[in-house]
Amino acid sequence: MSNKALIHSSQAPEAIGPYSQAIKANQTVYFSGQIPLDPNSMVLVEGDITIQSRRVFENLKAVAEQAGGSLAQMVKITIYLTDLSSFAEVNAVMAEYFQQPYPARACVGVASLPKGAAIEIDGIMVL
Repeated sequence: MSNKALIHSSQAPEAIGPYSQAIKANQTVYFSGQIPLDPNSMVLVEGDITIQSRRVFENLKAVAEQAGGSLAQMVKITIYLTDLSSFAEVNAVMAEYFQQPYPARACVGVASLPKGAAIEIDGIMVL
């Protein structure tokens, strides 16, 4: 018997490749990267990095809730940005979704992301 379970939320975008939105192993949930896709249309949201960041956090929140948790239980996130000058705006949005103690975090500048997104975030949550 496997201790690995698929986590799938209809309130978050469908996977755009051969991967799961998240996988739960024991009490740990591993999130695949979320980009600012609208879960209904599967189209990138229009707008600046603030709007795109909110969509990504809403997607992560939906998957966390489907797993039986919340963003408050995230222990690690990695943010990928195509423009690191957006760092302050993303921090401001992150502060809307998290309270201390904040999850551990890395922020990485990348050349490009799927579908031309400006941001992608993945993470780990412990229930």
